[in-house]
Amino acid sequence: MARKQIDSEPSRYASLILLLMGVASCTLVYAFLSVVLRPWAESPVSELDASALDGSSRAEVGSEGCCRGIENLELWGPAVKWGSDFKFNSSKECCMACKGMCSGNDGPCLCDTWVFCGNREACGPKFGECWLKKQKDILAPDRQESGHKVSWTSGIIFGKGEGIVGLETEYGTLHIKLLPDCAPHSVAYILELLALRHCAGCQFYRAESRGMYWDSQGNHIKDAPLGPPFALIQGTLEALGTTFKKIPTEDCPTIRRGSVAWVGSGPEFFISLANHQEWKKVYTVFGSVLPEDMEIAEKIAQLPTKLDVWNKINVSVLENPIPLRLRRMKKSEGDLNVATNVESE
Repeated sequence: MARKQIDSEPSRYASLILLLMGVASCTLVYAFLSVVLRPWAESPVSELDASALDGSSRAEVGSEGCCRGIENLELWGPAVKWGSDFKFNSSKECCMACKGMCSGNDGPCLCDTWVFCGNREACGPKFGECWLKKQKDILAPDRQESGHKVSWTSGIIFGKGEGIVGLETEYGTLHIKLLPDCAPHSVAYILELLALRHCAGCQFYRAESRGMYWDSQGNHIKDAPLGPPFALIQGTLEALGTTFKKIPTEDCPTIRRGSVAWVGSGPEFFISLANHQEWKKVYTVFGSVLPEDMEIAEKIAQLPTKLDVWNKINVSVLENPIPLRLRRMKKSEGDLNVATNVESE
């Protein structure tokens, strides 16, 4: 009888089978991408988890669609709007109010820090307060306190020419525009590295060119394979002697040429030389290489490599890894000038 009942409802179970097949397909795709970009910690030569984040146009214009902050964090600094008289219903509204004071095309924002109290029970009479502030040094924001007992959520905003750090190599410096409103935890980590004034152990160790599969703008050539090579350079941003804490998944757009994204939860990262729609939306993009510096990334991708195999996938690793020096950049009179060197020994 049970067998007969199953046979009499084929459409019902056909739908179930199709659903299971779909889940299996997604699992296989994710597994393949994880092989393409495997984290360094799992192997002498790490692979980049090839999930995707779009760091292209959104990153270049400041990712206006994002408005994220870090919970249980209260940033300090002189106020330009007092929260006792300035209230909203959500942290996003508070963030947008700060962005509204950062819409000019001629330099720093009038507001670069927002602080919001959104937990009605914990905030009490301060619930809804939105404090807009201006930091003395936006790459080293003044922190009041943090921890689970803190009821505030805080975020930072970079204006035109601000929030740019440099990855200096012997082949030139890659200037990267950070995206704190899309990836606040990621950017906080980069700012922590800047404060250390060293980045011993930071390096590029994998390099794969665009080959004949993508054009100079990063567009995929019709009917060409999707790799290998996978059109990227990969490295690690972790200072030796420090304890690394996994970075939570943040904004994950489609990977574009110039996107700077974590492999998994970091500290492995990659810079994409191409548009990778096939990688879907898996990786946190925390920055974008300035277009004029992509030729440096291309140069690194052409350096001598040796073949390695990661989980049956061919990858190209550099014969000689390239040390990175993390540099803090500051805009001055329209130009980018070096303020501080954070070097890899």
